[in-house]
Amino acid sequence: MGWFFAFFFISGFCSILYELVWLRLSMAQFGVTTALVSIVLSMFMAGLGLGSWISGRLLRGYPLDRVSALRAYALTELLIGISALLVPRELFLGRQLLQHLELSSSFAYYFASGIWLALTLVPWCACMGATIPIGMQAIRREFQEESPRAFSYLYLANVLGAVVGATVPLLLIEGYGFHGTLRYGAALNGLLTFSAMMLSLRHPAAQQPIPRAAAPSPVAIASHPADSGKLLALLFTTGLTSMGMEVVWIREFTPYLTTVVYAFASILGTYLLSTFLGSRFYRRWSKTHTEEHGMVWILLGVLALLPLVTASPKIHLSKAVRLSLGVAPFSAVLGFVTPMLVDRWSRGDPDRAGRAYAVNVAGCILGPLLSGFLLLPLISERWVLFVLALPWLALGVNPAWLPSTSGISRAVSRRNLYLVGALTALLLIFGHDFASRFHHREVLRDNTATIIAVGEGMSKQLLVNGIGITTLSPVTKMMAHLPLVSLPHPPANALVICFGMGTTFRSLLSWNIPTTAAELVPSVPRMFWYFHPDGPELLRSPLAHVVIDDGRRFLERTPDQFDVITIDPPPPVEAAGSSLLYSKEFYVTLKTRLREGGILQQWLPSGDAVDRAAVARALKESFPYVRVFYVNPHWGTHFIASMQPLHRWTAEELAQHMPASAARDLVEWGPQPDPQGRFAAVLKNEISLDKMIAEAPEAPALQDDRPVNEYYVIRRDIVPALRTYF
Repeated sequence: MGWFFAFFFISGFCSILYELVWLRLSMAQFGVTTALVSIVLSMFMAGLGLGSWISGRLLRGYPLDRVSALRAYALTELLIGISALLVPRELFLGRQLLQHLELSSSFAYYFASGIWLALTLVPWCACMGATIPIGMQAIRREFQEESPRAFSYLYLANVLGAVVGATVPLLLIEGYGFHGTLRYGAALNGLLTFSAMMLSLRHPAAQQPIPRAAAPSPVAIASHPADSGKLLALLFTTGLTSMGMEVVWIREFTPYLTTVVYAFASILGTYLLSTFLGSRFYRRWSKTHTEEHGMVWILLGVLALLPLVTASPKIHLSKAVRLSLGVAPFSAVLGFVTPMLVDRWSRGDPDRAGRAYAVNVAGCILGPLLSGFLLLPLISERWVLFVLALPWLALGVNPAWLPSTSGISRAVSRRNLYLVGALTALLLIFGHDFASRFHHREVLRDNTATIIAVGEGMSKQLLVNGIGITTLSPVTKMMAHLPLVSLPHPPANALVICFGMGTTFRSLLSWNIPTTAAELVPSVPRMFWYFHPDGPELLRSPLAHVVIDDGRRFLERTPDQFDVITIDPPPPVEAAGSSLLYSKEFYVTLKTRLREGGILQQWLPSGDAVDRAAVARALKESFPYVRVFYVNPHWGTHFIASMQPLHRWTAEELAQHMPASAARDLVEWGPQPDPQGRFAAVLKNEISLDKMIAEAPEAPALQDDRPVNEYYVIRRDIVPALRTYF
């Protein structure tokens, strides 16, 4: 049995590794949009469920002996390893095909990309889903007494591997990039293939156990034919609520964990580790028990509401405590009941286990869609959690809906009702959304994010999922005016990627030129009025055009060319996905959208020396002419780049190039009362591009495959710690 635990531990590790990397590669090829992310994750889960169901059906029609099952498992792992090498190429091919179709980011585009992602991911993920039924078949042939609990055994190993897979690949990506990390995964799948084949070649006499009467299994006794429908319904609900709540957890804990990839890894790792502990407890418990206590179902509903309190800004807790108390208890109980339900329904039969797991995965697919696209745009996070907890709260007080082995009698259901009602009311009363910390606020929600606008006067601030994105600042005006006045000819149009408060968009319009803004979050432009009273009027202008789309994807599909493209990626510089707007591959696309003599304005928030050097090197290797203007350590850096020489105008000459309306906009805020003074303050802080690169000469140019700004734990935390101790 130890071999099977090792196999499925490594398999679980590789599955999460592939999920993380394939998702990111898909974002680079098809766009950083919520719809696209949902499609990728849905295809991944659909493949797992389909593979589990199909392999179970095949094993029922063509039962395998131990040797054949091990060899089938080896073949499956070989195919999974091959997928690590082929999927990136398939994704790139899909991008090229969709570019020829020239579809906008609409339903047609997502439908076409969804079809390609399904063709790319579902067959390989089906191989992953097939491994558990095949493993159960091998166990059934050799370890008959363990067969009724085989699913929970393999599930336990798989989840533990996934826990490690949520963290270690992040270190591999930092050191070897996405494609290098995939090669490590492929090597591990190759190791599983070789090991399983060698295990199948053992002498036949050592393969078969000595015949003996198997002791009655508590799990087998516990299952009841009348409970089949209820067990499957519960399995579907565990998948739906757990994955639906994960979407809510991300929004609730982002204000405390920030938007870096390690924040998501923390949530995922906490969820998986807690699931593992719950499953481990179930394995020990199921050796001697056949019926769970009724409190298990009550706990599921109540614990699902704990994040209402732990994520409340009015309760002061550390980041680790907030996350641990909010996610771990519910996940642990879920880790207990999920393998219990599959064991109870399957009774060791790989076919029944495959169907049960497929039902659970179907819930996992629907949960994020229900939570992210239907509930969160309509109601706050606290009420979404309440809606998702309702099935478990109802089960806790109504024993008629539970299997016959639940251990809840009708005599205690009324007491449970009072208990659940009281605990739910307390959690709802003391739980608050992050927005409640602000007295004066405007809140908008959509399927991408929760938008909060706060403050008055020049103290206004925009927050996306609780992270401060921008304030009213002359710096964002300069992102428009500096590249426009640097043009060798009068500007004809401009594009800004990332709308923010709309300040840069507004400043570009002050030049009376057609201006386009590409913004990922639909609700962000709808807050324009809060920060700028003339916002609604400007949006009605025939010169203004706002596109809700991933900026990189927009540049790839638009046929237009621009005199100025200004990019203001949201801080922090380490934000997940931000490197896709700094990479050499992005600049290749961007250059095709710059008119001759056109200028790129790239804003880089403050980061460490490696971040600055990597972005600077990427610009140097992409554009022959680049100038750099350093603002201050707390703000960041202006880059302007072009394929033609950049004129070195004086501050006075730059001011003279401005129309009167643009000059008024430039001096609307800030200390310098005239445009010349504003430009002089910027020009005096010009620094050499080579000097910025020399701060970290070993830093590679930022590329899609090596996003050094997003993956930084080794260089910032691990290496300094090692130097301290050694």
